[in-house]
Amino acid sequence: MLSRFLTKVLFTAIASLFISYLLKGVYIDSIRTALILAIVLALLNNFIKPLLIILTLPITLVTLGLFLLVINILIIKWASSLVAGFRVDGWWSALLFSLLLSFLTSVIERVVGNKK
Repeated sequence: MLSRFLTKVLFTAIASLFISYLLKGVYIDSIRTALILAIVLALLNNFIKPLLIILTLPITLVTLGLFLLVINILIIKWASSLVAGFRVDGWWSALLFSLLLSFLTSVIERVVGNKK
């Protein structure tokens, strides 16, 4: 289980670095920062995001799930304030970063395999 977590953190860090090279407005200054970012994102997504989803359930239902994009933006912006060396300029950059990161990590998981 720990090796699976570490593998996902490593893939998320690599994907984050790749996306930061593609997008203007997203900056990661080192591989170490990318690894710390991946750990922080894992913690925020596993503990804070479910609480935000529950608290904003009425808004999410009214917007047919589109408010989940706002929650993703908030998670990315919060991570940028917690991790030194990671910066996201603006809400659009945070949205694109979160969408691309979700897409890349899901593709990587499919290619590598989901071993349970």
